[in-house]
Amino acid sequence: MNETYILNVLRKIWSSESSIFWSPINPARGQCAVTALVIQDYFGGDILKTLVSNGLWHYYNQIDRVRIDYTAEQFSEEIIYLDIKSNFSEALSETNILQYLYLSIAFDKVMNIDDYMIRKFGVTIPDEIWDNLF
Repeated sequence: MNETYILNVLRKIWSSESSIFWSPINPARGQCAVTALVIQDYFGGDILKTLVSNGLWHYYNQIDRVRIDYTAEQFSEEIIYLDIKSNFSEALSETNILQYLYLSIAFDKVMNIDDYMIRKFGVTIPDEIWDNLF
């Protein structure tokens, strides 16, 4: 799993469809729970949570004992990770089923298209094609 590649995919598909807090200035904002759900679906592992400075829960993943937080960039301050075990139901309660389905389908679509492009042509999806995918 190439974390930089996955983060770039997420940055391109995060939108107001996956979180009402999304903005072009801070695309990771409000995406933590829905992203943790989709990453767990796709790669397995655990969903973890920690309290952040605004008193809210922040969700992220742990895969093969490695913490992976694709939405950490939404915060200007450093995150102090408590690594409290969470689960699908709890993370889903922080988003909604439509946001989860949107991000899950979009992520799967991009990953499958990219897999095909790599196998067939040896390249990932060209940037000029991204806008026409969604």
